[in-house]
Amino acid sequence: MTGALTAGLWGLLGGGALVLGALLGLYLRVGQRLVSSVMAVGAGVLVSAVAFDLMDESYRRGGIDAASLGLVAGALVYFAVDLLLTRGGAKHRKRSGGQQETSDSAGMAIFAGSLLDGIPESLAIGVSLLAGGGVSWVFVAAVFLSNVPEGLSGAAGMKRSGRSARYVLGLWVTVALVSGVSAMLGYVLLRGADPNVVAGIQSFAAGAVLAMLASTMMPEAYEEGGAFVGVLTALGFLVAFVLGKIG
Repeated sequence: MTGALTAGLWGLLGGGALVLGALLGLYLRVGQRLVSSVMAVGAGVLVSAVAFDLMDESYRRGGIDAASLGLVAGALVYFAVDLLLTRGGAKHRKRSGGQQETSDSAGMAIFAGSLLDGIPESLAIGVSLLAGGGVSWVFVAAVFLSNVPEGLSGAAGMKRSGRSARYVLGLWVTVALVSGVSAMLGYVLLRGADPNVVAGIQSFAAGAVLAMLASTMMPEAYEEGGAFVGVLTALGFLVAFVLGKIG
């Protein structure tokens, strides 16, 4: 139970960054270029964490077949669900300029899309504890750093689209709680499972995270921040790579 609780708390920490970002987006005027810069750094950190934490560990546990199949499956599932939610009104869930739709169905799609973005990261946090060691703090930091601008940008956009602060905070608090539960379930359900299954889940999460980065986070950062976000993404990757090797 201690391990499950630990996984849940780490997942809640990563998801809680969405609430922090939402508070900033609702009550402070943060420049879009700064948001895009943080988003770009967070994207680079996440790419590094996916490559050197999730995929390396997946390969060590289950070999190239489990790692490859899981990665492709995660990307395809994310693509399919994201396409469905986009048609329902969640296309601009990370945008800060008021592009979000305001219908009830679009609100539910935005909520579901936020869960879609956060659950794979949380599952990966829970699974990372299964080896008996500590959680990968680099990966948790990557999730936290990427979630702050996501919460900020999404909350600011929903506010400009007419959503109330209560609605916005309620959405992000719920997503943060689900993130904690997802990390806990990732630990509980896969504890003692076949190494190939665990490896497949890790790489599945990696594929979903990479698909999320490529389809939502990176385009948003580039559109609002310009070409220099590419440099910031590379720096974020480098920092996470160095810290991971030192750790």
